[in-house]
Amino acid sequence: MSLNIAIIPARGGSKRLPNKNILPLAGKPLITWTIDAALESQLFDMVLVSTDSQDIADIAINAGATVPFLRPAQLANDTATTNDVITHMIEWVELHYRRVSRVTLLQPTSPLRDANNIKEAMALYEMKNALAVISVCELEHPIQYCNRLSANLSMEGFLPTAANRRSQDLEPYYRLNGAIYIFDRKFVGKMSDIYSKGSIAYIMSKFKSVDIDDEFDFNMAEFIKNSCHHENKR
Repeated sequence: MSLNIAIIPARGGSKRLPNKNILPLAGKPLITWTIDAALESQLFDMVLVSTDSQDIADIAINAGATVPFLRPAQLANDTATTNDVITHMIEWVELHYRRVSRVTLLQPTSPLRDANNIKEAMALYEMKNALAVISVCELEHPIQYCNRLSANLSMEGFLPTAANRRSQDLEPYYRLNGAIYIFDRKFVGKMSDIYSKGSIAYIMSKFKSVDIDDEFDFNMAEFIKNSCHHENKR
């Protein structure tokens, strides 16, 4: 029987927020929130972490994930892509175990995504007989209120007449939130093809869609985590 696996990519280097994948967030290393969610979902034959950092590897193993190796140097630099990292891990799994049929990519920078989100996305994948399910959230502000600025900062024509309406009267737009990518084995090695026929959106709330890139994002995620913990204890 083929494998259904989760892969959590966690590089050690981070320029905007050093060591972000293991920074303590609401009492746990950042990556641990994603590992816990994947394990709690009970959906996967293997929960794998791909990292070049021994510190991250130690924390991930302690949290219950499998870390079969440290990434080679060519997959640990700024030019390495998620596609490269996924392909490398799948090749290892299929060499040492058996063929993979389904991959779920869970980025550790989305700590507010929980086991229920993963289960709902997987249920959608199966219900729709999809080739991929990708998490999105509604834009925080209408895209119709956005435009480019010229060098002189003129606001002339910034808003088209059609967009000069109440926000609730405008069509909603959605963005990738980076939390969940579930996809068929056929996309391994060609992740750029994932946004195509057979791919379905899984809509998440903006409160669970914080994607940590810098200190502001980290503080926002910690505020939400601590607020939810406080509410749950009431």
